[in-house]
Amino acid sequence: MAPPPPPPPLPAPPADDPVERYAAELAAALRGPAGARERLVAEVRDGLAETVAAYAGAGLSPERAVREAVAEFGSVAEVAASCQRELTVAQAQHTARALALTGPCLLACWWLVRGAGGGQGGVSGFAHQVAVQLSSAAAVAVVVAALALAATGAWGRWLPVAAERLPAAVAWTGTAASVAMAVTTLTLATAAFLAEQWPLTVLAGALAAASHAVVAGSARVCRECARLSAGEPAVV
Repeated sequence: MAPPPPPPPLPAPPADDPVERYAAELAAALRGPAGARERLVAEVRDGLAETVAAYAGAGLSPERAVREAVAEFGSVAEVAASCQRELTVAQAQHTARALALTGPCLLACWWLVRGAGGGQGGVSGFAHQVAVQLSSAAAVAVVVAALALAATGAWGRWLPVAAERLPAAVAWTGTAASVAMAVTTLTLATAAFLAEQWPLTVLAGALAAASHAVVAGSARVCRECARLSAGEPAVV
């Protein structure tokens, strides 16, 4: 006996599907880690579709079923405000982890540039001063990252006020750190042409550039999330 034919593929939802349109508007209104945002939007879309189907099964017309389901769920703006709070915490954790990851890299820059000239004058002395500033920035970044991860995680129930304010603190700490990393990269790249032990200076600049790449984008999204959670429009 021949095997039964495979079931036909499910038809794609029409472009004017109100549930898909609702989900698309919600996704456009949210900022945060891509995976967490997609998960939240999928949960809302599935729940809304099930509610529409339940109202339609009760005998309501398709249009009325959609209106009743949206009224039960809330408008896109209302649902986005609720989802954004969760995404803001997730993004703050993401940025804090990025700061915690780059802290050791900045300390490594300090050791590399320190080995390239110590506290002597000229370019080596200037690079040494840059390295000292890097070590200070690394210490601040690691402390803020540790506080953010604690306050948005296991300690969140005991530090609710800190947990609400930390996303903005993490965002601006990350922004300041990323700017310092970019300036440091340019400074060390210039100093490498005149430094006696230029390979160490080049390596330190490469670490600073890599740290900037890790932190800058995450800090920008974190700023947007903090603004949205505070009820302000996002600035890209």
